[in-house]
Amino acid sequence: MTREEIFEKITVIFREEFDDDSLVIVDETNSSDIEDWDSLAHVELVMTMEHEFNMKFNIKEVGKLKNVGEMVDLIISKL
Repeated sequence: MTREEIFEKITVIFREEFDDDSLVIVDETNSSDIEDWDSLAHVELVMTMEHEFNMKFNIKEVGKLKNVGEMVDLIISKL
């Protein structure tokens, strides 16, 4: 799976989570960029990504992430 394919899937996840079909996700996107991205939304995003990509993340991995680009890198490392 390419980085672009992963971003496409993540974009769909974010758009569904935040109910915003116009949402644009880039490497630098983080919780301060999306008004409704709170701790609950973060957990739901992580769980949905685990399901979508058929993998598990540990709390240390997720806790270190600073933006979406780092999440994509983590997913790539687990594929």
